Amino acid sequence: MTRYSHYTRLAISSPAPGVMKVELNRPDKYNATDEAMHHELTTIWRDIDADPDASVSILTGVGNVFSAGGDFSAIEENINDPRQRLAHWRGSRDLVYNIINSSKPIVSAIRGPAVGAGLTAALLADVSIASRTARIIDGHTRLGVVAGDHAAIIWPLLCGMAKAKYLLLLCEPVSGEEAERLGLISLAVDDDQLEAKSLEIAVRLANGAPTAIRLTKYALNNWLRSAGPIFDTSLALEFLSFTGSEVQEGLKSHLEKRKPNFDRKSPI
Repeated sequence: MTRYSHYTRLAISSPAPGVMKVELNRPDKYNATDEAMHHELTTIWRDIDADPDASVSILTGVGNVFSAGGDFSAIEENINDPRQRLAHWRGSRDLVYNIINSSKPIVSAIRGPAVGAGLTAALLADVSIASRTARIIDGHTRLGVVAGDHAAIIWPLLCGMAKAKYLLLLCEPVSGEEAERLGLISLAVDDDQLEAKSLEIAVRLANGAPTAIRLTKYALNNWLRSAGPIFDTSLALEFLSFTGSEVQEGLKSHLEKRKPNFDRKSPI
């Protein structure tokens, strides 16, 4: 496992031959994604692609939480520092495209809250499994920014445009059970079955015909590649919205644990 020894925010292990387990590993912060974890979530898929002993990966979180979202410090940097804003834009772009373009299948196993960059990776996985009580939410508009980091490229394809708009515009939370019903994830299981089921599916993929599986994934992901201009626009608009006043009120309300009071007048 020396190939992965430089990873500090992701715990990498191999629970079965050909299967790499990637765990979001900041349990003291509910696996929230800081800058280091975001970078590692971007590069890990290329490293697994280059690993001749790896055939499939499982993405999950340490403990009872998948990921509680992003650190507020990154939001403040996006608001105050144009250079960091551009760097974070590039990282967010690369995270999505590196997952889409990875050749080997990814299985996500979601329990507890799933928000932010962790949710991005979980829903872009090839097979997504959640506990029935998992809590999936895209909270961008609640923060006062555009839902840009992955939602426009994948949510309408998974659950349809009408449901995608309802969930994203209103920041509606979705349980794992409801997410399966909507088609937002592949499968929902009881919490005590999540680890075993994700490993079972990963082993089946690892024992399957590797070339056939990888090229099937490649062909299917052309749906996502064809939506690249939609994603690029939404991501650009997300980072543009970090320059406005709404995100300042959104962040302040989060820190003060109250509802935001947005100015109802908009230039758009």
